[in-house]
Amino acid sequence: MPAPKIPALSRRHRLFAAGFRAIAASRADLWLGAIARGRGLILTFHHVRPATRQAYAPNGLLAITPDFLDRTLALVRARGFEIIGLDAVPERLATGGRPFVVLTFDDGYRDNAEHAAPILRRHEAPWTLFVTSDFASGRGRLWWLELEEAIRRLDRVRIADGAIDLAARDATEKSLAFETVYRRLRAGPEAGLLATIADLCAEAGFVAGTLAQDLCLTWPGLRALGRDPGVTFGAHTVSHPMLAKHDEATARREIAQGRARIEAELDRRVAHLSYPVGDPTSAGMRDFGIARELGFATAVTTRPGHLFAGHAGHLHALPRVSVNGHHQTDAALSALLSGVPFLAWNRGRRINVD
Repeated sequence: MPAPKIPALSRRHRLFAAGFRAIAASRADLWLGAIARGRGLILTFHHVRPATRQAYAPNGLLAITPDFLDRTLALVRARGFEIIGLDAVPERLATGGRPFVVLTFDDGYRDNAEHAAPILRRHEAPWTLFVTSDFASGRGRLWWLELEEAIRRLDRVRIADGAIDLAARDATEKSLAFETVYRRLRAGPEAGLLATIADLCAEAGFVAGTLAQDLCLTWPGLRALGRDPGVTFGAHTVSHPMLAKHDEATARREIAQGRARIEAELDRRVAHLSYPVGDPTSAGMRDFGIARELGFATAVTTRPGHLFAGHAGHLHALPRVSVNGHHQTDAALSALLSGVPFLAWNRGRRINVD
C-alpha cells in the first residue's frame, strides 16, 4: 500500500511559506528586526504530538511535533529571548529589559501533558495552559474537530438548507468540503454553527460533544499537571464560545464562571484569560472591558503581533503569534520572532485593539 500523501497547503499558506523563505534569504529578520521587534511576544500553541501523514487534515495548522517544540525553545534562547511567565508581562511592558517570549497553550489538550510538558521541563521554560472548563469536565463542543471527523466519515456533505451539497470521496474533496462549510458557518450565528455540525456528526455516526473525553485533560489530570511548578493555569471560558457573537450577559458569565470552576477544581488563583478563537470577529472592545472589570491581570487574543510598550495600557487585548503546524521550519520561526511579517499584516500599526 502506498504511503498516504501529506496534505497540500492552501494558497494562503503557500504565500506564508514563500514569505518566510524570502525573509530568511534576504536576512530581513536580522536587518529589519530592530524596527519590527517589540519588547516581547506571546507564542500560541494547541496540540503537541507526533506527526501523522494524513492527506486530509484541515486542522493540521493547530498541531506541531514534540521535536519542533524542542527546536523552538532552543532557537528562542539562541536569538537572545528570555522565556518568562504571563505574570511578569505587565511589569516588563512597563519597564522594558531583555526581549522576552511567553509560551501559551489553548484548550487543555491531553497531548500537552504527554508530549509538551516533558520538553518544557527539560528547558526549564514556564508556560500557561488555558483551560476550557467544559472540556475538562468531558463535555463541550470541539466543533472544529467534530466537523473534521464528520467529513472524514462521510462521502457527501449536505447542509439542511440546501446551500451546500458537496462530494467528499477523497482527501481533496473532503478538504474543499471542510473549508466551504467552515467559512459559511463561521460567518453566521454560533447557535446555527453548532446545530449544523451536530447534524453532520449524527449523520456520520457519532454524537457531538464527545470528543473532549478523549482529547482533553480531565480535572484529575490537570491537578497532576499542576504539580509542575512551571505551569500556570489560565481561563478559556466555560464552553469556548466566540464571545462577540453573544450578548454581554452571556459573555460575562462564560468568562467569570470558567475562571471560578478552574479555581475551585485546582485550588489556585487564575489571573489570565484567553479569548476563544480570539480574532476580531470573536473578541472585541466589550469583551476586553469585561475581562478588565473581572480583575484579570492579562487577557490574550489571536490578533497577530509583537508586544510593545503601548500594550501596557491594553493588557486585556494582548496579541499573540501562532506557531503554525503548516510552517514547522526554522525560517518561519525566525521570521515570527523578528516581527517582520507583522509590519505588513498590521499595516505598520503596533497596537491593534479596535
